[in-house]
Amino acid sequence: MQVSVIIPTFNRASVLRKTLQGYAEQSGDHQICEVLVVDDGSKDDTASVAKEWNDSPLLRVRYLKQENRGLSAARNHGIREAKGELLLFGDDDIIPSSKMVAEHLAWHRKHPEPNFGVLGLVNWAAEINATPFMVWSGLYGPQFNFGFFKPGMELDFRYAYFCNTSVKASFLAQHGVFNEAFRYGGKTYGWEDLELSYRLCTNGYRLLYNPEAVGYHYKFETFENTRRRVEMLYSTWPIFAKTEAAKRFLELWRATHTAKTKSALRRVVKPLKSVVMALIRPLVDTRVPLPHRLYDMVFYHYVTPFSNYVDRAGDPKASETHPEMAGALGPK
Repeated sequence: MQVSVIIPTFNRASVLRKTLQGYAEQSGDHQICEVLVVDDGSKDDTASVAKEWNDSPLLRVRYLKQENRGLSAARNHGIREAKGELLLFGDDDIIPSSKMVAEHLAWHRKHPEPNFGVLGLVNWAAEINATPFMVWSGLYGPQFNFGFFKPGMELDFRYAYFCNTSVKASFLAQHGVFNEAFRYGGKTYGWEDLELSYRLCTNGYRLLYNPEAVGYHYKFETFENTRRRVEMLYSTWPIFAKTEAAKRFLELWRATHTAKTKSALRRVVKPLKSVVMALIRPLVDTRVPLPHRLYDMVFYHYVTPFSNYVDRAGDPKASETHPEMAGALGPK
């Protein structure tokens, strides 16, 4: 089974070089027939980095250029051009471990049915020296939910992280590609993974988790970086809200979050909570590990509630729930 790796990229030439080197150093039976670098209108040296591999016997890199049209359009460009039977979706800052591709391929051989996909683990690259907050964010927080998954677990559409996911080309060809409408305020961010995965699931898609297929996220993030990304994701909700996937997402979200308690005690405690959060906030970006629940409380204290954005899109029930929406991001 030949593998086409699809890497959308935008102005990340330096880390893209590391990522491509990682694919060139794959071991085991990886069967990579090509790596498609889809340049979404970069202004840096992305083209030069991709073309460094033109004469390499180690890796076949195909450079595809398009005007800046967003992540979904870049991925779709790669899908249209791919020649492999198996499509492995990566990101320009997800550096593959030496056996990542071989692990994806091995699981597809165990599950040759066209409707099976595989999600690999995304961990922080050792070089960036992740803080305890980043570790929490990647395992149990707004970045990913890998800490809750078990090997071989079948995941629903909310955990479709297409930064390290492999899908058979025939299944995508039959059941759809990424929705290119997810572009809002000149930016594109979030929801496109979930929306596609939901449509695939309605056609029998089964996504299995293989933690041995590890990719390393080469990006350092502060509390504020993560907060801004979450706010940006929330701001694009009006586009996602128009889809069937969003309706199902809200149903599942409400089922796992309890209603807020509207009481005099809550009104008294709220100002005290703000004072406590302000005292704890400076510790979040340090190397001092805090309890996971504390990271959760502090982070969502400073994020505009997701329910606010849902309300603006015309869903009055959303104000009855808490703002947490962990793991719906993925690296960007």
